[in-house]
Amino acid sequence: MLNAALAGLGLAYVPESMTQAHVAKGRLKRVLEDWCAPYSGYHLFYPSRRQATPAFALLVDALRYRT
Repeated sequence: MLNAALAGLGLAYVPESMTQAHVAKGRLKRVLEDWCAPYSGYHLFYPSRRQATPAFALLVDALRYRT
């Protein structure tokens, strides 16, 4: 979607972090800004009494350090 928007093919609804550099350089323009809800991040709910699987632990680590 981002590549299509950069090519001038229309609007794209993508995370702001993907577009910041393009907006700063004028290649993209934010539209409908008043209608975009702020994104506070990922939320994970899981029982703390269970041992986390290795795959789940990797997911948590990846999300924790993704900023």
